[in-house]
Amino acid sequence: MATRNLYAHDPGDPGWTVPAAGAARFSWEYDEGRDRLLSLYRKGKDKQWDAEKRIDWSLPVDPYDPLGLPDETSPLHGTPYWGRMSDKDKGELRRNYAAWQFSQFLHGEQGAMVCAARIVESVPDLDAKFYSATQTMDEARHAELYGRFLHEKIGLVYPIDDNLQALLGDTLRDSRWDMPYLGMQVLIEGLALAAFGMLRDITDKPLPKQILAYVMQDEARHVAFGRMALRDYYRQLSRAELREREEFVIEGCYLMRDRLRGEVVLTDFGLPRDEAVRLSEESEYLRVFRQLLFSRIVPCVKDIGLWGERLQRAYVDMGVLELGDASLDLLMAQDEEIAEKLDAQRFAEEEAARKGEVAEAIAAGAGEIAAGAGEAGTGAGEAAETREV
Repeated sequence: MATRNLYAHDPGDPGWTVPAAGAARFSWEYDEGRDRLLSLYRKGKDKQWDAEKRIDWSLPVDPYDPLGLPDETSPLHGTPYWGRMSDKDKGELRRNYAAWQFSQFLHGEQGAMVCAARIVESVPDLDAKFYSATQTMDEARHAELYGRFLHEKIGLVYPIDDNLQALLGDTLRDSRWDMPYLGMQVLIEGLALAAFGMLRDITDKPLPKQILAYVMQDEARHVAFGRMALRDYYRQLSRAELREREEFVIEGCYLMRDRLRGEVVLTDFGLPRDEAVRLSEESEYLRVFRQLLFSRIVPCVKDIGLWGERLQRAYVDMGVLELGDASLDLLMAQDEEIAEKLDAQRFAEEEAARKGEVAEAIAAGAGEIAAGAGEAGTGAGEAAETREV
């Protein structure tokens, strides 16, 4: 079914064109590169996977409870609205929220794919081009699987959030080659990792857990790539140039914190927009998510060298400055470990199922042999009786 038939709202034009500035850069030096980036490139090649085969798409999903989240995560829970809703209405609400969240993941992954392709084009160093090429493939795979989940398992898609689109547009329109790194690898990917991780750790549904865990395994490499490339480059910039990038980060962080609420889902259920915004803002789930949102962004921003006084004041205002001391390496190692455990669990279950099938086949074969022997014995007895007569 065409996606346009599944949209909750008219997305407008079927495409979005972003005028891009900047230069395409070639390098004729093919035998030099940073060992860390080349090692990450080799890992990127080795870790490619097929969304058709690694994800168990046969797993059933209830579209009216696709993520199995507790009712307490709904901004309407505990309000008079919740008390007046039927079980069917609550199922529709869960479906719409899951569709909105995964739709933003889908649109963001397409944006990441375009940004990674832009990095291949514009970054001056060949080692960074090599790795960005593997990331472009990763992001294509992520868009593929989120799109499939929405089409086949939920049957509903939301247009891209205006604020996410604005941040993505600012990232792509900037002519400086490092801005797709900063806007996508640090801010948008940081936001995505926080959302993926929160849902991965809460959901009790195996299919979305697989999808989120395997995507996060890839994203751990992407964040590492952005940190390496930007850390090296930002050491060379003037204080004024660093301030410009810090301003971009500050604006992006406030936009993501204050605007990405999903209140459109509540207005779809008939609530006035002001009321939908108020209830979303008062949601404990949103409060926790906003804290987790910065758990990936703040330490990365500090690590790459954007840690000026104004940026630190902004993080104090947001209540997240202390996150700058968090270990990104530990978080990414955990992401890798969770994905590997899911693989091991699935392989063990498949191996047990195969052994069970073999045991059943052996037992069935033994039964047929015994039955055949019995029939042969009966036939021999009948033949002997016939000879005696």
